[in-house]
Amino acid sequence: MTDARLIAEDAARESYGRLLAWLTTRTRDVAAAEDALADAFRAALEHWPKTGAPASPEAWLLTTARRKLIDQARRARTRDESAPALALAAEEADAALSDDRDFPDERLKLLFVCAHPAIDKTVRTPLMLQTVLGLDAARIASAFLVAPAAMAQRLVRAKRKIRDAGIPLETPGPEDFAARLDDVLDAIYAAYTAGWDAADGADARCGGLTREAIFLARLAAGMAKDAPEAFGLAALLLHAEARRPARVVDGRYIALADQDTELWDRRMIAEAEQALARAWTFSAAGRFQIEAAIQSAHAAAKLHGRDTQSDIIVLYRRLIDLAPSIGAKVGYAGALAAADQAEEGLTILDAIEPDRVARYQAYWAVRAHILAALKRREEAQAAYTRAIGLSEDEAARDFLRRRMNNMSTAT
Repeated sequence: MTDARLIAEDAARESYGRLLAWLTTRTRDVAAAEDALADAFRAALEHWPKTGAPASPEAWLLTTARRKLIDQARRARTRDESAPALALAAEEADAALSDDRDFPDERLKLLFVCAHPAIDKTVRTPLMLQTVLGLDAARIASAFLVAPAAMAQRLVRAKRKIRDAGIPLETPGPEDFAARLDDVLDAIYAAYTAGWDAADGADARCGGLTREAIFLARLAAGMAKDAPEAFGLAALLLHAEARRPARVVDGRYIALADQDTELWDRRMIAEAEQALARAWTFSAAGRFQIEAAIQSAHAAAKLHGRDTQSDIIVLYRRLIDLAPSIGAKVGYAGALAAADQAEEGLTILDAIEPDRVARYQAYWAVRAHILAALKRREEAQAAYTRAIGLSEDEAARDFLRRRMNNMSTAT
């Protein structure tokens, strides 16, 4: 039954984070919950094509996973005390699902758990991306420019520490909430970026990942009513998502400057502007607010015909002052090139350590564009080739090939 298999695959994409968060907050063992859920998905792929998919796939997966956890607890003498708690959790799950209510969403809670100060700061965001949002270690390693094996080891150690140190799997109190919020927002942003990079065809799961990230950003902003960066992140993601329908049309990637604004989601843009305005009322500018303001300026240029290039450059300078990331510097270089300051943009790119951008696709794409504008065609072609090789999405690769070919045929 192919349809049943597709339902299982859809459930894996759409429900993994919710199911794992629910199981983890009750078992207090991230690795055990992951193993049980993996067994449940394997069982679904084995049984559903033969027997047909259940009416409630999430309920079936939850029931199967928690039964495996109970069995594991009963077999392990050192975990005998866990069985009653798991059985109670199972009864709670049955009650929650028996009337077809929405599955309780505890992902944001688990994000805050993963931001516990006892967990090494360098692994908090990767742990959130894997445990809550379902990215594999190889994809996370690529995002953080480290070897997959090294990232996998970090994640295993972090999960072991949660279990062995008895780190409480509960939402932090008001005194700890603010201290953990930045890590949570970073993870939500990283999840959206991962989905944005591949949602147009390279990975079917990533469309769901961007929706989850936006959901969590909205939820975080609703909870953190006095945290401007939470509103800034929501504004940033909403501005980006509003333009998604115009980003790829008929399989062709369309640059922002050439997008049809009729395809933009105006309601989402309005929501983004409202969130950004709320953030600015705190008079405490942060990274996500500045990035959202840059996207707002791009939208104003397209929708209202405003010349916002100088505003965008000023905002990028402010962003680099606040958070001098490689992404910010590459964006700044691109903004300078768009304002006919290609030489200055290239200087910014040349100042970045080569090892840090060896596999950063955006760097090579922007570098290629700048070199082409400067008529340095051989160098531009090499940069385009590098960017194409690092692109996972076929529409993006085709767009870069067209730009490279247009440069070659231009007089």
